[in-house]
Amino acid sequence: MTSDFGSPLLIILLFAGGVAILLHGLQLVGSGLQDLAGKGLRALITSVTRNRIVATLFGAFLSAVMQSSSATTVLLVGLTRAGLVSLPQAIPIILGADIGTTLTVQLIAFQVQRLSPLIIAVGFLIQAVAKRKKAKSAGMAILGFGFIFLALGMLTQAIRPIQSEPWVQNVFKSVEDAPLIGIAGAALLTALLHSSAATLGIALAMGGEGLLTLKGALPIILGANIGTSAPAWFASFGASTEAKRVAMAHVLSKLIGALLIYPFLSPFESWITETAATLPRQIANAHTFFNIGLAALFLPLTGPLCRGITWLVSAPPPHEDPSKPKYIDPQLLDSPPFALEQAAREALRMAGVVQGMFKQVPRIFTENDESLLEEIERQEEVVDHLNREIKLYLTRLSQNALTADDSDREMAILDLIKDLENIGDIIDKNLIELARKRIYSGRRFSGAGLRELNDFHKLISDDLDMAIDAFARQDPEMAERVIKEKARIRQRERELSTSHIHRLHEGISETIESSSIHLDILTNLKRITSHITSIAHTVIGRGPAAP
Repeated sequence: MTSDFGSPLLIILLFAGGVAILLHGLQLVGSGLQDLAGKGLRALITSVTRNRIVATLFGAFLSAVMQSSSATTVLLVGLTRAGLVSLPQAIPIILGADIGTTLTVQLIAFQVQRLSPLIIAVGFLIQAVAKRKKAKSAGMAILGFGFIFLALGMLTQAIRPIQSEPWVQNVFKSVEDAPLIGIAGAALLTALLHSSAATLGIALAMGGEGLLTLKGALPIILGANIGTSAPAWFASFGASTEAKRVAMAHVLSKLIGALLIYPFLSPFESWITETAATLPRQIANAHTFFNIGLAALFLPLTGPLCRGITWLVSAPPPHEDPSKPKYIDPQLLDSPPFALEQAAREALRMAGVVQGMFKQVPRIFTENDESLLEEIERQEEVVDHLNREIKLYLTRLSQNALTADDSDREMAILDLIKDLENIGDIIDKNLIELARKRIYSGRRFSGAGLRELNDFHKLISDDLDMAIDAFARQDPEMAERVIKEKARIRQRERELSTSHIHRLHEGISETIESSSIHLDILTNLKRITSHITSIAHTVIGRGPAAP
């Protein structure tokens, strides 16, 4: 590749291609490192927030893994919306994430563009020959870094033919003379690219070719830091109040930091000049020290910052639609372990609705209350809606490359909600209709028959609770107990049917008039048992036995 590109079209294409490859490289590095981290991210997120320093260090680690403080903050918005993280817990992670993302810029500043073909070849070779998932993920990350350095070489080649043009020099001179222009332009570019590392990578390429001085780079650094908060801000639209506050914390910390350092850019420039001999390294150091300064400033002030943000972003009057998903969040789809965890929580919320419906079953056969039947039907509509939303969410998630464990977890959640929907349908379409039939016909159960139905329902209700608990805890031993109960429940159903027949032979009038309803109730309760057992099989990880 030569630097003799006289055609403006070729320069534009080379620059655009360089930016595209840079973004793709950052994405590959993030995906590879996330796969390497695996389930550790999900396990750590709830434990590290107990200590601010540890949370800050974790935020730096998480951002380095995801290769983007924007992606980390968007993830935090989703976790906050789901109730896993509170605002005081999120702020230290955000401050750490801003430090972590500077590591990428530090690596880019080494200016090893000439080694990019070798790095790409090594990454591709590892991906091609590796058998283990972790090794392939490492190869993906190396390949991504190779693309990043290749992109910087392309950007450098695109800049060289125009660096001596007067209009180009005037543009960069204006950034030095009017820093606010540089801040605004860099903020806009970072918001569009969703990556401060990409914006600063371009700045490093320009600085390496002499187009940009440290004085001109500092406003770009401030703008890139402000712009990196935009994705989380957009992600918070329509989210919970707490999630909006997390996004606001990221925006405010960047804005306040930029406002505080803006009057002192000249002494800051003089100090940064002493930290490295080359301009690319100075730019990277300025970016790193700015974010370390933000953490040092705001970490001790987490409490006052939280109170200020809470005052700025007030909570609306409480109103919750039970059919609206509470935990699943599209912003988490790029992080499958977190997304699956939230889908499981939503499925368990759906299970709670089904459990509530089932616990009302004895009442619908003893009370002549049409409003109770209508309430259970409304709950079934909630179950159907949640089932559709969770399925749609997992379908979108499956478009990402999932690990074998994540795919198994996805199928387990789908199996759970399928069984829950079937239980809800049996209650809604069968037991509710039997209850209406009893009410409209005025039929009554015998005292002994009603006691037997209630006892049988209690036996199955306990089984349902145990199966759901086994899924929530991922407890195979508890699931095995549920499976063993199936034979006893079937035996009990046969005994109750026989007992009912004996009462018919005795000529008990209530038994005679309610006979068809009574036996249909037993049959439908037994059908529910099959789905409860299926949930238990899902926990163990094998298909349900034949009915």
